[in-house]
Amino acid sequence: MPLLYENSEKIQKALLVGIDTGDFDCESSMKELYELVKSAGAEPAASMVQKRDKPDSATCIGSGRLEEITGFCAQNEIDFIVFDTELSPTQIRNIEAATDVRTIDRTMLILDIFAIRARSNEGKLQVELAQLRYLLPRLSGKGREMSRLGGGVGTRGPGETKLETDKRHIRRRIEYLKEQLSEMTDRRERHRERRRKDGIITVAIVGYTNAGKSTLMNTLTQAGVLSEDKLFATLDPTSRALKLPSGVSVMMIDTVGLVRRLPHHLVEAFKSTLEEAADADIILNVCDASSEEYKLHLDVTCSLLRELGCTDRPIISVFNKCDLVQDPDDLPRESDCVHICAKYGKGIDELLTAVENALPVKLKKFRLLIPFDKASLLAVLRSAGALQSEEYTAEGILVQAIVEEPLWHKVEPYSEM
Repeated sequence: MPLLYENSEKIQKALLVGIDTGDFDCESSMKELYELVKSAGAEPAASMVQKRDKPDSATCIGSGRLEEITGFCAQNEIDFIVFDTELSPTQIRNIEAATDVRTIDRTMLILDIFAIRARSNEGKLQVELAQLRYLLPRLSGKGREMSRLGGGVGTRGPGETKLETDKRHIRRRIEYLKEQLSEMTDRRERHRERRRKDGIITVAIVGYTNAGKSTLMNTLTQAGVLSEDKLFATLDPTSRALKLPSGVSVMMIDTVGLVRRLPHHLVEAFKSTLEEAADADIILNVCDASSEEYKLHLDVTCSLLRELGCTDRPIISVFNKCDLVQDPDDLPRESDCVHICAKYGKGIDELLTAVENALPVKLKKFRLLIPFDKASLLAVLRSAGALQSEEYTAEGILVQAIVEEPLWHKVEPYSEM
């Protein structure tokens, strides 16, 4: 749904502003900001970039460029300005005073998209907590935002009514949200402990936002997860069972997408969700093979995985959207990688084989006909949790079992496969 004013059908127009200090690839970051604005439902009208050694402490950009922005906004009916960097309360107040246009920064924009996308109770609490933590030190600098109610980009979530309350109330709300999320985290940990106790193998799908993680999840498990060509289309984790070709069942977990320069407090807010990846037995790092920045996208994900302590388990690089790469020779070639097109189901067999090869234990599905005088083997299979079904026939006991490698030599003489 497009972002609309409360009493208007007009889609909001945004001016994108970047500061190129040489600390990162400004051009690529501005392209991503463009997609973020579109994902929020607004129309990116134009972008301006200024090269500086460092941002101006008062207005982030120089006075000449600020005058240029003021004139452009007046002539083109710009509804809000979004900066591709984090602004201080003073900078926001000064920019708004000069331009008379509502101003937000990259973090506020991402928080706004999070507020749109969150569906579960936990996701909504996480978004509100991140918003309040971000807004608390900025209450004194909200200026235009404090003086009026309104809808639009950068104003969702806690809402203007909360911003008009005192900081003590905001802090009380933050503590309440932290308590609620702590209870949910404990509950999630109990669920993970139960899965470990039951011997359930988990496979987490992680990766850059809009890489096709939810599409892959739907292709593998028919999970029905929202899948759109938008950044952060999915915020809430989804878990579904998947039976591998060998007959082994694993639990697939879809997680929130990532972007470059994701503010640390946003990572903290969604840490309980990301811990699903940290606790997984196997990680699928999904990447858009058609993106010119696939290496950067992989690095962003790998950096977070290292931060979460996930380097001690198999990580499979999954290059998705390979159908969009014209020349097969241009496909990324990384170690332990698989090329797929989740939308059309191409390469899925190779992916499942890679998952099976990465299983923490080697498992194989057997169909056995066990003689009655070897019935003690049934007890061995039961104690190992390998027995799926048994049927007594005139010839012996017909058994379906998924057996770990150490027991293969015991059951292979009775295999009918």
